[in-house]
Amino acid sequence: MSLKHLFQILLYLFVTSANAQSDVRQYTRYTGYGQFNREDLIVLRRFQQNGQLQYLTVNCTTLETRIVPATALQVQTASWETLKKQFKDTPYLKALQYASSQSFSLQDAGIIHGYPKEKGITLTIDLCPSHKPLDRNIFTDLIAAFGTIEKPVPVALSLSGHFLENHRDDIGWLQQLEKNNAIRITWINHTYSHFYDPKFPLQENFLLKPGTDINFEILQNEVVMLEQGLIPSVFFRFPGLVSDNKVVGLVTDYGLIPIGSDAWLAKGQSATSGSIVLIHGNGNEPVGVSDFIRLLKNEKNAVLEKQWLLYDLSNSIGSEFKN
Repeated sequence: MSLKHLFQILLYLFVTSANAQSDVRQYTRYTGYGQFNREDLIVLRRFQQNGQLQYLTVNCTTLETRIVPATALQVQTASWETLKKQFKDTPYLKALQYASSQSFSLQDAGIIHGYPKEKGITLTIDLCPSHKPLDRNIFTDLIAAFGTIEKPVPVALSLSGHFLENHRDDIGWLQQLEKNNAIRITWINHTYSHFYDPKFPLQENFLLKPGTDINFEILQNEVVMLEQGLIPSVFFRFPGLVSDNKVVGLVTDYGLIPIGSDAWLAKGQSATSGSIVLIHGNGNEPVGVSDFIRLLKNEKNAVLEKQWLLYDLSNSIGSEFKN
């Protein structure tokens, strides 16, 4: 490794550590590309933090995001349309394109099924606004079941800004689990406000409420994540899994891949090999949590024999679109 690359990596680690829980300013959508440590990266956002210009980037092959300081990345500005053409053969753009094509149903747009080679699921846990505490037993049971087989245990959390702001202790607890290498979290954008009114029809509810500011819902949620020391992924989950073709197009134009589910356990949908399983960990869905704990117990022997695994969301989606 050259001294230049070593310096870039050390600078990246220093700035990333310093970023935790500090104000984010001038946070905007920004499109370009560059190379960092010999990786092709697309730049999705630009912002100031601790007096430093930073970029939120995505690796086009692994779908993993990272914050890279502007001093370590020479960015070539390009339009989103140009980037989609230039990187059209990468897993990231293929996944985006596929998700965009699955946008015409009122519910469950985007990617709803992973494609692991072995038997297992991708677990997604939604953290919608709630006054109830985090269901911590989900995570302790996960670690107990998979901790000796998969360490850290992969899990994707769909986080809303209102949940984060009212449950900082819970988020801190999850961050500590990750720091201890017990779990590995993919943070999914679940909008900042997560509007819902049970009196409204679905066509006018959640993000489809007339007058909704999509730009605010997406970017403000990423801001509060970054200020908590969380790295937003390139994945997005629609509140209530409700959307239409127009709003899907708006979301994907931010470089975000909509993720649905083919196994919302509380609604009686069964998990099969490759399922993207959905449960709520915000205290509002005890049935779904109970069903998942029961699923773990039913698959206990398969877990111990490594025939039933949990899959990382980025790896699961990225692997499907490699070819």
